[in-house]
Amino acid sequence: DGKGGRNQELALAAALVLDQLPDPRRIVLVSLATDGTDGPTDAAGGIADANSAKRGEKAGLNIQHFLEENNAYPYLKATNDLLISGPTRTNVNDLYLIFIFDANKNLP
Repeated sequence: DGKGGRNQELALAAALVLDQLPDPRRIVLVSLATDGTDGPTDAAGGIADANSAKRGEKAGLNIQHFLEENNAYPYLKATNDLLISGPTRTNVNDLYLIFIFDANKNLP
């Protein structure tokens, strides 16, 4: 009975997985609803990067608990990982983007 939608849930689950990778800073996941609304929230979706789980830990949040409660919105809000676009008045579908940066290049 938590708050959030499937795109926020995917971003939160990805944050947990990225935190377990040997070099997660090379991967960023963006999951969003093209209509600008993911579940009954003002967010279109969420973003997960190498530091998403660490930001949550620093704020005293247990990522596993939020996943079990299907309560991704407050976690992503606390870690500044919500994607808020406002209504787009289009509804193509959900978009899942994964950026993988070249291991041989310096990261920004």
